[in-house]
Amino acid sequence: MDKLLFTPGPLTTSKTVKEAMLHDYGSRDTTFVNLVKEIRTQLPLLGHVSKETGYETVIMQGSGTFGVESVISSAVPRTGKLLIAINGAYGHRIANMAKIHGIPYSTIVRGEDQLITPQDIEAELAQNTYTHLAVIHCETTSGVINPVTEIGAVAAKHNLTYIVDSMSAFGAVPVDIAKAQIHFLVSSSNKCIEGVPGFSFVIANVEKLHQCKGHADTLVLDLHAQWIALEKDGQFRFTPPTHALLAFRQALRELDEEGGVAARSKRYQQNCKVLAEGMKALGFKEYLPENVRGYIINTYLYPESPNFKFTEFYNQLNNRGFVIYPGKLTQADCFRVGNIGRIDEADIQALLQAIGEVKGEMGF
Repeated sequence: MDKLLFTPGPLTTSKTVKEAMLHDYGSRDTTFVNLVKEIRTQLPLLGHVSKETGYETVIMQGSGTFGVESVISSAVPRTGKLLIAINGAYGHRIANMAKIHGIPYSTIVRGEDQLITPQDIEAELAQNTYTHLAVIHCETTSGVINPVTEIGAVAAKHNLTYIVDSMSAFGAVPVDIAKAQIHFLVSSSNKCIEGVPGFSFVIANVEKLHQCKGHADTLVLDLHAQWIALEKDGQFRFTPPTHALLAFRQALRELDEEGGVAARSKRYQQNCKVLAEGMKALGFKEYLPENVRGYIINTYLYPESPNFKFTEFYNQLNNRGFVIYPGKLTQADCFRVGNIGRIDEADIQALLQAIGEVKGEMGF
């Protein structure tokens, strides 16, 4: 029996999503090409946009980070300047990408327990000029969900190309891509849509996609070239993750059957509520203040008892069939518990029971 994954991804998937991978397709098989077309059509609808409203989906082999780097390296010309809003590890990762690719950039850095606000962006833009803005939607370092729609209004006011890393949010945190004035939204197959790892995807404004031509300084991460290939004949430039795409089509269907993004958001919020109440009853303290907490992942401070050792705590839960996640904070010792994936309230209750047992055995 599989262990339950309480992580920000990869995450627990349904039996039917796994079973969807039990088929082999060639990359040029007509059935597979049609499958890719279906996925590229369905994904923008989750963000209330479509081909008809000027948005396209570009699928990029590799993890979510591959997708983000494809956008950063393809969308920002070396004559431009990128502003990166950072309140966790994934914002810092974008800054590292810009540095490696020789893209001019500056950062706004806030605490890992703070939101990026429209006022933060406005204040920086009053002092300096930029062409592009990058923001993390759900910063899973701590679980903060940044207000990307409100930030988008500021970006539009200053005529910035707006890039949103929505890795751990898209599919469960509602967003209207056009209303938020997002030009590039990036996510991946193994997050809130509940597929398996293997690819990332970019929902992009077509006009901005055209402007990417000739900017990429890598072959495989050239977002424009990938889009042109998919548009030409439905083919990937390089070997596609066929089995992951089969699983993802099934995951999209199950998202629809559940009731779409709103229903998935409701389930995840209920998971979060039950987890928060149960962990509080067990004596654990959340890292984030209540007013900035999201519902994708919860971050807990290490108990102050000398008997608490995270590795032992993790291993004992793992041995019971529950996988949590180490912390990623620079400011405090924490661990994280995800609320996403094919888990529900009963699974959260089972995890809480196991945590209570381990707490008693370890004596903290």
